[in-house]
Amino acid sequence: MAHPRKRPSLTVLLYTGVIVTLGGYFTFAAVQGEYGLFRRLQIEAELSELQAVSGKLDEDLAVMRNKTLRLSDTYLDLDLLDEQVRDVLGYLRADEIVIR
Repeated sequence: MAHPRKRPSLTVLLYTGVIVTLGGYFTFAAVQGEYGLFRRLQIEAELSELQAVSGKLDEDLAVMRNKTLRLSDTYLDLDLLDEQVRDVLGYLRADEIVIR
């Protein structure tokens, strides 16, 4: 005896459609949304880049603090002072010859 096939009711189709749609939406949001995986990878790349820049700026800051200390009133490095005068003002000693 063959039983006639019953077609699924409209309610079952509607629930299935809503569940599939919501599942697709949440999957899309988890991958490409504002807080998704791709955004997280982008933020981590920016973080590593900014940490590298921060390290470089820390090194530059240490060099500038060292030079500031060496040219301060309490401690004067005459060699650094001579170097800065030559570089900034273009001074030369009388016994030097300039070759360009």
